[in-house]
Amino acid sequence: MESAMDGQFSDLMAEIGAKARAAAAELACAGAERKAAALVSAADAIWRRRQEILDANVLDLDAGQAKGLTPAMLDRLRLDDHRLRGIIDSLRMVAEARDPVGRVLAEWDRPNGLHIQRVATPIGVIGVIYESRPNVTADAGALCLKSGNAVILRGGSESYETSEAIHACMVEGLKSAGLPETAIQMVPTRDRGMVTAMLRAVEHIDVIVPRGGKGLVGLVQKEARVPVFAHLEGICHVYADRDADLEKARAVVLNAKTRRTGICGAAECLLIDWQFYTKHGPVLIEDLLKAGIEVRTEGELLKVRGTVKAAPDDFGREFLDSIIAAKLVDGVDEAIAHIRRYGSSHTEAILTENDATAERFFTRLDSAILIRNASTQFADGGEFGMGAEIGIATGKLHARGPVGAEQLCSFKYLVTGDGTIRS
Repeated sequence: MESAMDGQFSDLMAEIGAKARAAAAELACAGAERKAAALVSAADAIWRRRQEILDANVLDLDAGQAKGLTPAMLDRLRLDDHRLRGIIDSLRMVAEARDPVGRVLAEWDRPNGLHIQRVATPIGVIGVIYESRPNVTADAGALCLKSGNAVILRGGSESYETSEAIHACMVEGLKSAGLPETAIQMVPTRDRGMVTAMLRAVEHIDVIVPRGGKGLVGLVQKEARVPVFAHLEGICHVYADRDADLEKARAVVLNAKTRRTGICGAAECLLIDWQFYTKHGPVLIEDLLKAGIEVRTEGELLKVRGTVKAAPDDFGREFLDSIIAAKLVDGVDEAIAHIRRYGSSHTEAILTENDATAERFFTRLDSAILIRNASTQFADGGEFGMGAEIGIATGKLHARGPVGAEQLCSFKYLVTGDGTIRS
């Protein structure tokens, strides 16, 4: 039996969902120019109202510190002028990108006289449930708008004030372009009961995109009645092969872990080939230690001063902090076996000058993103030229890897005849 509280959330969800469905119908036939104009206007509003956004961010940061959030989590939450510029640039890139709606994906003629086109269309209403990072408010709103979808945003309680301030700018952009304000809605409560209401809202939401840690994604996958684009943990591996270039390896390993430790593309496990280690010694480990990274390891690597013994569950763990697991392996096949066992199908990198080894790594692993001689921190829709992303999908159905505007489209078939009848 539904409690009064559950009923309250269901009613609120029905209200938000009905508005989103109506907005989606209008967006589906909105011209590319109007959608782009809304995004440019939203970008202008964010810069104009930046002090308001930064003030809201201070409130969230203070609350986060009081709650005991880790430095890495606080970093995910923190905005400054530089990061606001990044949000604005991302909005402008999405605005300038090719409109994905209406693209002819394939077309052909049949002997029966029919001309058939497969054409990209919006999915409808997207529900995005995310934690901490307030930039998702702008990125998700922009990508859904670009792809002709209405979106219902449920940000984390940690970033509530900041997300509200950014959302107000997105709404300003919609109004200025004459698009429905309800095309981008934010759930007006921090209560987790709304998450459950969204997961059950099969009449109002066509797909849910979760963006957050294992707890959130696990809850969504377990409880959702609405289809889900899974965005699992970023248990990203870097493998330094015996044929790796030392200087490239040093630069990439350090960047993959330290550039930003709290993002899903941060390296969480370093695998080093025994032959590389015999030749070059513990230089990769020492670089990490000097950079303030705690290295959890086993066996031979424990002899490196400053390392600590790894617990069994440190392999296959997303630290999102200044911590990395490390292990020696005997060749690429052992590295592949380790990643298959402990990885989350997000992003893996190989450092090697050997083309055959790189090809083996790429062929035998099935993560959403595989990288050679570059940092795992490039696992990002913006870096892929998509302008922005809602997240990195680790599932295998519909969307995989960075989820941009194109991935938020479905398709329909347009069939043309000339009085054609079937015999």
